[in-house]
Amino acid sequence: MEKTKIVIYQLFVRLFGNRNTNPIVNGNKEENGSGKFSDISHLALKEIKQLGINHIWYTGIIEHAITEGYPDLAIPNGNPLVIKGKAGSPYAIKDYYDVNPDLANNVEERMQEFEALIQRTHENDLKVIIDFVPNHLSREYHSDKKPEGVEDFGATDDTDITFTPSNNFYYLPNQELQLAAAIQNRFPDTHYHEYPAKATGNDLFTAYPKLNDWYETIKLNYGVDYQNENASHFHPTPNTWIKMKDILLYWARKGVDGFRCDMAEMVPVEFWEWVIPEVKQEFPEILFIAEVYNPSLYDSYIHKGKFDYLYDKVGLYDTLRGIIQGEQSAKEITNCWQSLNGLDPYMLRFLENHDEQRITSRFFAGDAWKALPGMTVSVCLHQGPAMLYFGQEVGEAALGASGFSGDNGRTTIFDYWNVPEHQKWMNNGKFDGDSLSQDQKELRKAYADILHLAKQPAIAKGAFYDVMWVNSDKKLFNFDKAYAFLRHCEVQKLLIVCNFDSQSQEVHLKIPSHALEIMNIPRPISITLQNLQNSLAVNTDSEQLTEEGVKLKLKTYESLVLEIII
Repeated sequence: MEKTKIVIYQLFVRLFGNRNTNPIVNGNKEENGSGKFSDISHLALKEIKQLGINHIWYTGIIEHAITEGYPDLAIPNGNPLVIKGKAGSPYAIKDYYDVNPDLANNVEERMQEFEALIQRTHENDLKVIIDFVPNHLSREYHSDKKPEGVEDFGATDDTDITFTPSNNFYYLPNQELQLAAAIQNRFPDTHYHEYPAKATGNDLFTAYPKLNDWYETIKLNYGVDYQNENASHFHPTPNTWIKMKDILLYWARKGVDGFRCDMAEMVPVEFWEWVIPEVKQEFPEILFIAEVYNPSLYDSYIHKGKFDYLYDKVGLYDTLRGIIQGEQSAKEITNCWQSLNGLDPYMLRFLENHDEQRITSRFFAGDAWKALPGMTVSVCLHQGPAMLYFGQEVGEAALGASGFSGDNGRTTIFDYWNVPEHQKWMNNGKFDGDSLSQDQKELRKAYADILHLAKQPAIAKGAFYDVMWVNSDKKLFNFDKAYAFLRHCEVQKLLIVCNFDSQSQEVHLKIPSHALEIMNIPRPISITLQNLQNSLAVNTDSEQLTEEGVKLKLKTYESLVLEIII
């Protein structure tokens, strides 16, 4: 089968289909509305696929804690003291075997509605990724949908001891959980009782979590005794490992094609080393993507932990953000791939996701077009996957506060809210973009053009060659504002040049003799550089390329993708 590059569209289900254009700050689901599984229609999926997408990461699927439940349907209201926002965090799981009831038209048939979404997605030749949250769960966790014979987390724990590998949680014996005043004061007439207190999700072994801690979550025990020099107890296989394997298999058997594993680095790599092969034994093609931020762990989580891909956040994302904001030189991209020591093909590249600030926000670039050269780099730099966050392609800016989530340039994951620019593309379910401005329509097309580059053979499966080292004369090539590299395979050779400047620029770009040798280009020979995006071409020859450089003109924020034809 022909190798294709994975291109992911991250879609926050609660927000994606919500059509309320006038939400109230801190509003409930009746006031502000909630997107549904059914909003992701065949038409929506068709239009997403036409962007150049082949995988959709449905965020917020598994049931998490919410303040306003469905008591008539045996889904109790949640305690607001241990829930962030009225809608709750999708990373405070309440039942690993159920889906968020807010996403269903008929709450009693919520799982069937999600299964129908999986089927629709597959019918549109798209694969399904969901979150797997292994490090922590909601303080009010209780599974009422677990399969017969499955024991709930903590059901048989010995709560009188701090740690034992057979426990699912870590305990603070003889201590009651004490929420900070900043949390308690939000709901002065509400109380939450937890005795003995359990360790908090962000590795906090105290009964006194603060507002900025993950106070709504409980840390899960994978057999690491954190309070005794991180001593590991992995034999026999810890109970938590077995329960998590069963959860992964439960969702895989429903047709899920991959898991984005939340805060994977906070779970011991030995667990992943064990569980991923166990799941892949039954589902060989299933994907595991790790949210990992510590570069010193990359090699271990790929080669030992068996992950398919890792986040490239502290490397390429941070660097591209710095370049887009004018704080870093474009030549720093070279350091990103060099520092990976050959792991580059395993990295997932992106410029937005649910954790990061919107490009168009005043906190990032303030202008959606500034990100396009960075997106080209993200898609084309190597063979690893690229990702787009819904609304990014139409310049969503996440303006204003929504409730628990303040005015910080991020689209809220905690509140019932809307995504205004995305709603213009959604156009009340028509998904035709008729409500977009002309500028937004052109932006969306520009993103589609970039994402479709992933289908080019040299991008999907070819090798990478950085030419920045031979373009070190700033008078000829402004390496602070431009980045150039090659992608090549047997059937295609591409030169890619990205202009991060707010002005057009002219460069004299060289390709080293060594690169021509690697690409099996004989010398001397005439060469045409054919622009893949239009009919423009530049005629040159191998000697000019290696000695003088070819003259190229780049428009503001333009990227040239030039096929080398001999």
